[in-house]
Amino acid sequence: MKESALVTGGAGFIGSHLVDLLVSLDYKVTIVDNLSTGSLLNIEHHVGSIDFIEEDMSCTGAWQKAVRDNKYIFHLAGLASIVPSIEDPSSYYRSNVMATVNLLDSCDQHLSKLVYSASASCYGKNPPLPTKETAPISTEYPYAHTKYVAEEICMHWFKVYRTPVVSDRFFNVYGPRSRSGDSYGAVLTTFLGQHLNGLPLTVVGDGNQTRDFTFVSDICQGLYKSALHGKPGSVYNLGSGMPRSVLDMANLISSNIIFIPERPGEPQATFADISKAETILGYRPVVNLEDGIELVKAKTDNSSNIKGWSEADIMAATSAWFKHLS
Repeated sequence: MKESALVTGGAGFIGSHLVDLLVSLDYKVTIVDNLSTGSLLNIEHHVGSIDFIEEDMSCTGAWQKAVRDNKYIFHLAGLASIVPSIEDPSSYYRSNVMATVNLLDSCDQHLSKLVYSASASCYGKNPPLPTKETAPISTEYPYAHTKYVAEEICMHWFKVYRTPVVSDRFFNVYGPRSRSGDSYGAVLTTFLGQHLNGLPLTVVGDGNQTRDFTFVSDICQGLYKSALHGKPGSVYNLGSGMPRSVLDMANLISSNIIFIPERPGEPQATFADISKAETILGYRPVVNLEDGIELVKAKTDNSSNIKGWSEADIMAATSAWFKHLS
């Protein structure tokens, strides 16, 4: 009999790649996704081999029975963009916090592991580098706060109810299927959209800020290893451990570059200390930035519907960022 796994947000960017991995490992996979940011196009190649439930987890529904029928749960559902979280924080608390409470409340004693997808944004603007899981928490905007509050709720459920939860804090994930539509955010998708639309790449500040860019397949391996080997009640950093500058990434795509103002609340550097995940989970990121960008390019062409963000578009889209975080 196949092992069973439920992936919330399984039609989204990271979730759909995790579904690919689990199906390749012969798991019986169920997806719960309200399609507010995910797309059925991301999982259409699995139609007929997976179960799909289109429901909102901030509300009760049939999805709760599916939770009780699975050995492993990977909780990736939620809202992830910074600017919309500033503009509409209540929707983020519903999607990221209330949905997590509902999920935890639906688990039963048959669950082997619930893996929560947390965010390294909880470390704030000036974390110690490389950043360990024990670093101080400093949430700068509602997205970061909601992800951290939900993580704390997960840890509380472990403490009180012994729910076998682990939390993985993601650093700067990139790869194919990253959201590219109406919300300004992911830097690689922004750069590729600009390049394909004949626009200059907009590098924030001087571009020398560094990011722990982590390819999505490495993140998925970390999630899976967390389910198998993670210690309940524990938190793990999932990153590459090899930070690179934003300008490095831009130069791998185009030499047509302009610079736009720095944004408040953003760190100068992100750099994951992944030694805990390496030691306990056996986590080993393998995709470097050059290879990762080539893999994304191979899945992206001029027919792709990726928005070309102009400098004016970006300044308009991030106005709330400057207004509230300056």
